Amino acid sequence: MAAVSLRLGDLVWGKLGRYPPWPGKIVNPPKDLKKPRGKKCFFVKFFGTEDHAWIKVEQLKPYHAHKEEMIKINKGKRFQQAVDAVEEFLRRAKGKDQDLTIPESSTVKGVMTGPMAAFKWQPTVSEPVKDADPHFHHFLLSQTEKPAVCYQAITKKLKICEEETGSTSIQAADSTAVNGSITPTDKKIGFLGLGLMGSGIVSNLLKMGHTVTVWNRTAEKCDLFIQEGARLGRTPAEVVSTCDITFACVSDPKAAKDLVLGPSGVLQGIRPGKCYVDMSTVDADTVTELAQVIVSRGGRFLEAPVSGNQQLSNDGMLVILAAGDRGLYEDCSSCFQAMGKTSFFLGEVGNAAKMMLIVNMVQGSFMATIAEGLTLAQVTGQSQQTLLDILNQGQLASIFLDQKCQNILQGNFKPDFYLKYIQKDLRLAIALGDAVNHPTPMAAAANEVYKRAKALDQSDNDMSAVYRAYIH
Repeated sequence: MAAVSLRLGDLVWGKLGRYPPWPGKIVNPPKDLKKPRGKKCFFVKFFGTEDHAWIKVEQLKPYHAHKEEMIKINKGKRFQQAVDAVEEFLRRAKGKDQDLTIPESSTVKGVMTGPMAAFKWQPTVSEPVKDADPHFHHFLLSQTEKPAVCYQAITKKLKICEEETGSTSIQAADSTAVNGSITPTDKKIGFLGLGLMGSGIVSNLLKMGHTVTVWNRTAEKCDLFIQEGARLGRTPAEVVSTCDITFACVSDPKAAKDLVLGPSGVLQGIRPGKCYVDMSTVDADTVTELAQVIVSRGGRFLEAPVSGNQQLSNDGMLVILAAGDRGLYEDCSSCFQAMGKTSFFLGEVGNAAKMMLIVNMVQGSFMATIAEGLTLAQVTGQSQQTLLDILNQGQLASIFLDQKCQNILQGNFKPDFYLKYIQKDLRLAIALGDAVNHPTPMAAAANEVYKRAKALDQSDNDMSAVYRAYIH
C-alpha cells in the first residue's frame, strides 16, 4: 500500500503482516502504550472486532476511496461483517451529526456487544479489581474469584483507560491478540519452533511490538517472520544466548529433549539468569528433566503448554497452562497476553504437563466419539447434517463440535491440529494413568481408533480425519 496523508479520526483500510486489509479508524493510543520504533505509524481500531494495532503509514489507505477495491478482493464472512459495521457506524454518525467514534468502545456506559453484553460492569477507575491484570486473565492455583467479577473467567478482562482525549473507554480483547492496550516487555524474546502453533504465536508477539529472534529446524519457515520484523537465530544456543526469555514449541518429548540437549542446543546457550519456557505438550518426566538441566546451569525454567489449535493460535486466543518459576511466569505476562486469552499458573514443574495431557485426552476422546456418531448415522440411513443440526441445538453445542463435523461433512481435513499429535497425547495420558494405577478405558479405546487412522496415512491430516478409521 502506498503512503497517504492521514490524521486522527480517519477511516482507513489497514494491512497487518500476512492478513488482508481490514477496515478501521485512526484513534489515540492509551497513554501507557509505547509507539514502535522506526517508520511512522498510526494506532488503528478495527471494525467487527475489538482489535487495535500500530500500523505503518504505508500499510494504510483511505476507507472511502478504496472501498470497492477492497470488497472485490476480500470475500470472507467476518470481512463482510466488518464492512457492515463500518456502514452502520457511518449511518448512525450521520443521523446524530456527531464526531466519528466507534460505539463499542466510546464510554463505560456506551454500547457493548458480544459475549460481555449480558454482564453488568462493576469496577470503576477509582475502585479497580483487586489483583486483576487489566489486560488478560491469569488464574493462580490458590486464587478464588469474587462473585461480583466472576464473569471475567469467561473472556479477557476489560480495561478502563484514559485516552489522550480524556474520555474513558473500554477496550476488550475477545477475538484476537491484536489488542493495542498490551505494553510489550522490553526483554529480548527468542522463539524456537515455527509449526502450526508456533507460527501464530510468533506473529502475535511481533504484532504487539515484542523484539523476537526466531529459529526453526527448516530455516525457510523463518523467512515470513523476518519480513515482519523478527531477527534470525542460526542455532538454538545462539537464540538463548542473545535473548532474555526463549520460548520453544515442538512436537513431542524426543524433539523437546533434542532441542535442549542436542548439538548447538538450548543448554549450550544457558547462562545464569537466562530464561527458558517450554510450550510443547510433553509428559511430566520429560519436562522435569529439562527443568533440572536448565536450572543446573543457573537458568530459570517455566513449562507453558497451550490448549488450542492453529486458528486459535493465529487469533491469539490460546489457553496457557504454566508451572515452574513463578517470577518467570510474571515476566512473561505481555507475551502471554499477546498469544492467549487466559493463563493458569499451576504450581510446580510437571503440573502443567499433566493437566495438558488430561485436557487433550478429553478432546481426543470426544473427537473420536463425534466421528463414531456420524458414521453410525450414515450406516443406519440417517442424515449426518441433521445429526449435526440437532447436536448444535443441544447441550453439546460448541465451536469445536461444529468445526470438526463440518470438516467431516465437507471431506476437508486440512490440519488445524495434527492427528498424529492428538494420538501422541492420548498415548501419554494413558501412560500417566498407568503411573498412578488409574484406569483410562475411554482414552485407550479412542487411542486405538487414532492408531487405525494413522495406519491409513492420516497422520498429517487434522484430528477429524479419525473419521476415516470408521469407514475403511
